[in-house]
Amino acid sequence: MTLISTLIAVDTMDETTVKFEGSKLVDSTGNPTEVALLVLAHDLGHDYQEIRDNTRGRSDKGELAEFLVEGKQIGFSSARKMMSWAVPIESGGYRIYCKGATEVLVARCTHELVNTDNVDSSVEISNDSRQDILSVAEAYARRGMRTLGLAFKDIAVGVDFDAKSETLLNSDGSEALCIETELVFVGLVGIEDPLRPEVPGAIKTCYDAGIDVRLVTGDSPNTAVSIAYQAGILQDFHFIDAGVEKVASNLKPNVLMEGKTFRRKIYRIDEDGNKEFDQTAFDVVWPHLRVLARSSPDDKLTLAHGLNQSMLFMDQKICKQLKSVDNIIIFPDRQVVAMTGDGTNDAPALKRADIGFAMGISGTQIAKDAADIILLDDNFASIVTAAKWGRNVYASIQKFLQFQLTVNISAVVTALVGSFAYAKSPLAAIQLLWVNLIMDSLASLALASEPPTDGLLKRAPTNRSKSIIASRMWANMFGQAFYQICVIMFLLFFGPEVFGFEDGHLVESDDGLYPGWQKEKSVHYTLIFNTFVWMQLFNEVNSRCLQGEVNVFRGIEKNPLFCGILTITVVLQIIMVEFGGLAMSVAEDGLEGKYWGVSMAFGSGSLIIQQVINLLYKYGYFSYGLWRERRRINSDRRISTMHIGQ
Repeated sequence: MTLISTLIAVDTMDETTVKFEGSKLVDSTGNPTEVALLVLAHDLGHDYQEIRDNTRGRSDKGELAEFLVEGKQIGFSSARKMMSWAVPIESGGYRIYCKGATEVLVARCTHELVNTDNVDSSVEISNDSRQDILSVAEAYARRGMRTLGLAFKDIAVGVDFDAKSETLLNSDGSEALCIETELVFVGLVGIEDPLRPEVPGAIKTCYDAGIDVRLVTGDSPNTAVSIAYQAGILQDFHFIDAGVEKVASNLKPNVLMEGKTFRRKIYRIDEDGNKEFDQTAFDVVWPHLRVLARSSPDDKLTLAHGLNQSMLFMDQKICKQLKSVDNIIIFPDRQVVAMTGDGTNDAPALKRADIGFAMGISGTQIAKDAADIILLDDNFASIVTAAKWGRNVYASIQKFLQFQLTVNISAVVTALVGSFAYAKSPLAAIQLLWVNLIMDSLASLALASEPPTDGLLKRAPTNRSKSIIASRMWANMFGQAFYQICVIMFLLFFGPEVFGFEDGHLVESDDGLYPGWQKEKSVHYTLIFNTFVWMQLFNEVNSRCLQGEVNVFRGIEKNPLFCGILTITVVLQIIMVEFGGLAMSVAEDGLEGKYWGVSMAFGSGSLIIQQVINLLYKYGYFSYGLWRERRRINSDRRISTMHIGQ
């Protein structure tokens, strides 16, 4: 047990630390796999830090610190799938401690450690022992555990640390280091990294939101399958026989791939012997691929690049075939790729992806620098939160644009018609400035402060090429603008007759050349201004909803900023109309109560008009869709019955 604890303490990174209070783990930093190993060393009764501090070539404290350079670290690489650390020993030479993928380490071991009468000794490893070790590792993997092999080797003085083996190769085909061969197998550890309870729900939410989740991992295929099935990335229909054990061999073609198989399929060798990425081959693989096991950081980069460049959505024939045969729906635009990573080698993939997520706790600084977003809690569920807020920002911009453009349309038409009819706009410049303040500043704050809702994750993703102003927004804008213009035109041309006040253009005509003339503002134009503003205020509430919702007040109580801004705007409007006088170009005595009622009635009419717009859009859009479908069917029928040469 001492050897196992020493191996773990020496062959782990300094950045990985654990803190205990008694027997309870209270804090940890660094790589989660190494954290688990350090916990194992603690459970075996050893303090990893004490072992490090008392190991020559590993300690950076006290008298041994000057010998730190004698230690030789061979860091983990995806090519070797192992990590080693050599430290000098008292008898001379070095002892190299190794940990790595079980199948890799077992293949490099020529001996195994056995304990006889409490005495450790190494014996030649037999084929049966190798098979027993791999069988246990396979059993662990099927239970979703990550397995690691532990081994060591004593090296003579003067060994060449850079010498390459002529018989053993690394996973990528390169020559293995001689010092990492002919090892003594010490043990096998199975590390369970249980999913956080919220992860399966978060992944289901991603699927509901049109976000497709793929697992890219360095774990063995069976470990990856177990984790992916627990998380919900793999479903029963991905397996050939859902009634038997969920293992890699039971998956349908291309659902799971190992990194080496993935690379072999999507790279072709050119005439000069160089590897060249084959986008066509990649497009055959990626719609089915759910899990990429035993992968390297380069596989992540390749996956991000291939998905980003894929134009498969343009091949309607293939898309229909994938949907009908495999129930795979291809997003009708270029893929938007998000990639997670925590290691230094993940940085290129994080940069290449449209959105890179780095881990705030376990991630390296290089990975954080390369990422667009850092997950402070290393929790996948936070990605869902990021997606929700991202969609909320987009929706807030749409809400503001819808409101602003509606105001612009109605204000411009009102000013033009008034100028053409009476050579005077019914809305004064100072009033338009106030409307502009409502439109640009207060409304932008109010509509941008809408908190995200779970309903945002029920919508399909937005295409890259889709206009930010959707067709329903155009319907809302023109519908509300049409209503507002009709109301203002009614008040402008028929208001004096209906309500019994003098025409505004006569009251406000410039008769300054005549004796006794006094400048005054009309009740007529004041009513128009007040009504116009109230229609904008009610339409601001309408603009909270973009999808034709019936209850436009839903959730308004959860946004105190919106309610506060709306209330402040109403109070300021009342003050300006009643006490603004000439400064605000309104009637000196303000408006009577009945005219306030008229203004609010016309303003609240925006709420009713919005429901009419929703109905017209719903049935009009549905009828248009039926017409297009009938036209397509008739066109297909004509083509299918057309004689050759016709």
